Amino acid sequence: MNIPANLLYTKDHEWISVEEGIGIIGVTDFAQRELGDIIFLEIETVGETLKKGETFGTVEAVKTVSDLFMPVSGEVLELNPELENSPALINSDPYGKGWIIKVKITDPAEVSDLIPAEKYKNLVAP
Repeated sequence: MNIPANLLYTKDHEWISVEEGIGIIGVTDFAQRELGDIIFLEIETVGETLKKGETFGTVEAVKTVSDLFMPVSGEVLELNPELENSPALINSDPYGKGWIIKVKITDPAEVSDLIPAEKYKNLVAP
């Protein structure tokens, strides 16, 4: 299972990369495997400011529909435009082309509450 060391994680299996107050968020390799083939995303929160833990959208897979949760508070700046026509990018490249949203982080202190890669690895593969 792929768990990049340079990312931070949530117990809900989202990942975030933070650079200069901007977070790029997606779902982990573990999550996409559990979901199965992703066929649709519904993200209607672009332009909204959401709190940590709030739902920013849903992902629909062949097996199920699952909520997507904000790892930190922030303003949703952008949805990955490639996912509109190719939501399966989340399955094939969850940490690269399969990123989901970009956010402007409004409470940088919340980043310290996220799970580092080594601890996340223990959470999903004890």
